[in-house]
Amino acid sequence: MIAARKRVALSFSLHEAFTVSFIHTMSDQPVTLPMCRRLTFAVGHFFNDLCASMWFTYLLVYYHSVLGFNDKNAGALLLVGQIADGICTPLVGYESDRTSGCGKYGKRKTWHLVGTISVFASFPFIFNPCVGCDERTPQTTGLIYIIPFIIIFQFGWAATQISHLSLIPELVTCEHAKVELTSYRYAFTVVANIVVYAVAWLLFHFQSQEDPSISQNLGWVDVPTFRYLALIMWAIGTVTSVIFHMGIKEEGVEPQESEETPIPSSSQNSGPLLQWKHWLIEPAFYQVALLYMCTRLIVNLSQTYIPIYLINSLSLPKNYIATIPLVMYVSGLVSSLLMKPVNKWIGTSMAYFVGLVPIMGFSYWVLVDTNMGPRVYGAAVLLGAGSAVILVMSLSMTANLIGDQRQSGAFVYGAMSFTDKVANGIGVMIIQTLHPCHTLDSDCKWFYCTVMVIITGGVAGVAALCLSTILIWPITIRQRPAVIRGLMGTDDDETSSSEINGKLN
Repeated sequence: MIAARKRVALSFSLHEAFTVSFIHTMSDQPVTLPMCRRLTFAVGHFFNDLCASMWFTYLLVYYHSVLGFNDKNAGALLLVGQIADGICTPLVGYESDRTSGCGKYGKRKTWHLVGTISVFASFPFIFNPCVGCDERTPQTTGLIYIIPFIIIFQFGWAATQISHLSLIPELVTCEHAKVELTSYRYAFTVVANIVVYAVAWLLFHFQSQEDPSISQNLGWVDVPTFRYLALIMWAIGTVTSVIFHMGIKEEGVEPQESEETPIPSSSQNSGPLLQWKHWLIEPAFYQVALLYMCTRLIVNLSQTYIPIYLINSLSLPKNYIATIPLVMYVSGLVSSLLMKPVNKWIGTSMAYFVGLVPIMGFSYWVLVDTNMGPRVYGAAVLLGAGSAVILVMSLSMTANLIGDQRQSGAFVYGAMSFTDKVANGIGVMIIQTLHPCHTLDSDCKWFYCTVMVIITGGVAGVAALCLSTILIWPITIRQRPAVIRGLMGTDDDETSSSEINGKLN
């Protein structure tokens, strides 16, 4: 066996390359990262997750119901942020791939640090009124004040997100290890959301205990509550970011070890490397991008409009905007812990389909039960569990698409995020523009019921169609040898077997 492996390692013919790939797959799987390093990696996005939870869940509620902005102005703030994030994301991905970083610190961690500092400097201002502003301050003043902080925040968020995602293919190579690391990452995303909603519930609880006369409806009186919530998340995120930068070493990362020495593959040694422009002619690139966009539309838009749906359509007290999202993410945490065994059992694509089922169930429940009241807790469990599954699986598909093309991994993640950021911003602006009422307490309960049905059931249907194309044409690099020669500037009549193996691998 050892002699055969040595002979294979010295030969780069196409047939032997496939043999090596098959033997290596069926042999003992590489050991994943130690538990300590997996946890340290996962907390690297915790600050972003805390901020994103407040951004998507409370931004519209805060600026519309608390500060009194109209529908279009509140939606415009979210749109500006999403467009800024969408523009910065692929640019950061491109720069992250081509730069070398600061010395031995590593290019991914360098961009992560730049993003963290930007978020640290801007986030507290987003959930605070402008200095000297009150209820009578013109909305234009508030818009001019907050937009620069939103742009800085979104740049930092994009830089942190892309650099953190790009570390996954750098740290692990096995498909199941990537799913596992993505699951840990999402588990901490769920924990971050749970922390935000638990602290929000405590703040609302203490507010009502301190002054029982305070209305159960949101208003200017809740400005301190959101200020304290933002500052608490800011402090927690700062601590976890420091832990990540002290505990993860990008340069000189040890390869995954197994009992036998891994066989060097031709794709690692002599296969062509895909740059950003090469991805643009890959059909699988667009398959994954469309599925990822649908996933993020379901997750982010449902997170954005669930508080407004609770307050306006179901007429529930304001503490529900903390408890219902909390239930969603607790169920999501349980689901994320099951991702690794489920993925091994039925595969990534079928696991994604399984995640769509409870989301469709939630959509139907909202459609038929317009006055569900406390039964909304059951619907929240379905939405939270399904959202966790499809998000983990879509990120795993992206990591599988990148494979060993780690040199351009940040661009791929950036392009995927660009689609979802712009789509989310445009979606929110369309919904805000179509709102038929001027205030949330108007008799327009049907509107946000319809919104929740469309952004869960409707988009889930589109995601199912995207998934069907992946089931028919699996995620793989499909460039023909002639295309490879054109991209790589090769004039030879025949493409070497190592180049073919690099593309097919």
